[in-house]
Amino acid sequence: MNDKLLALRLFVRVARTGSFSAAARELDLSQPSVSRIIAALEKDVGGALVTRTTRAVTLTDVGSDYLARVETILAALEEADHVARGSLELRGSLRVAMPSSFGVREIVPVIPGFLARHPALNVSLLMSDQRQDTIKEGVDVALRLGVLADSSATARLMGRTQRIVAASPTYLKANGTPKAPADLAAHAVIVGPAGTSAGTWSFEREGQSVSVRIHSRLNVSANEAAVAAAVAGIGVVTTALWGCRAELANGSLIQVLSDWRMGDVEVHGMFTPGRPPKPSARALVEYLIAELRR
Repeated sequence: MNDKLLALRLFVRVARTGSFSAAARELDLSQPSVSRIIAALEKDVGGALVTRTTRAVTLTDVGSDYLARVETILAALEEADHVARGSLELRGSLRVAMPSSFGVREIVPVIPGFLARHPALNVSLLMSDQRQDTIKEGVDVALRLGVLADSSATARLMGRTQRIVAASPTYLKANGTPKAPADLAAHAVIVGPAGTSAGTWSFEREGQSVSVRIHSRLNVSANEAAVAAAVAGIGVVTTALWGCRAELANGSLIQVLSDWRMGDVEVHGMFTPGRPPKPSARALVEYLIAELRR
């Protein structure tokens, strides 16, 4: 990588992370090296691109305009390199954001096939049950469940998965099995990030719609914890089918109200707004569409 290209990539990461040290870690450089390279870039363009304080690094007006143009150039350069190679080989890096439970259960098991197809590509999976800031984190594509919050982003519908209600055999033996949605009002409920409203759950069957107020016994911020709590017998949980497929298979959870539907959960591949999608990001989404439909 030549000096100017390295400087541009460093500038983008400094701008997006708001930190010289974070950018240094990402590109395996020392912080003084990053500071020196950015200073040289500013001298080259003839103006200050960032404002440095003891707490953060922020962009100047010139820096904000420069960032928008540089990101477009870097994306176009990667696309040009890909086309010029005239093959399906992908190079460089790819940063993918996703919910942690979905990533562990559904993406990690199938990602080896994608890596095998593209041995020159380095992939980073950023997993969190809290939605990441795709721009600040330098994300190339985010896998999102449910309704998309960012209407300005380009997204691909990758598939749908059923939302179910489940509980452990121990809990159901002690508290009874709900036969209708209204029965849930008398049950302890576990609410996690994959659940619906913490106050009301809605169901449909044969054109009939029913909403029931539920009693939240436990609230957790991670879907894995919600499923684990249900397995432990704390209460009833609702999650997408992928979130508890293994537990249903081994019998540690039992689906209830299976003749009622809570609505499917859509899975989208959302490309970071403001710049063209990387070829590798598009390729990953296409690969996952095929894998998730198996």
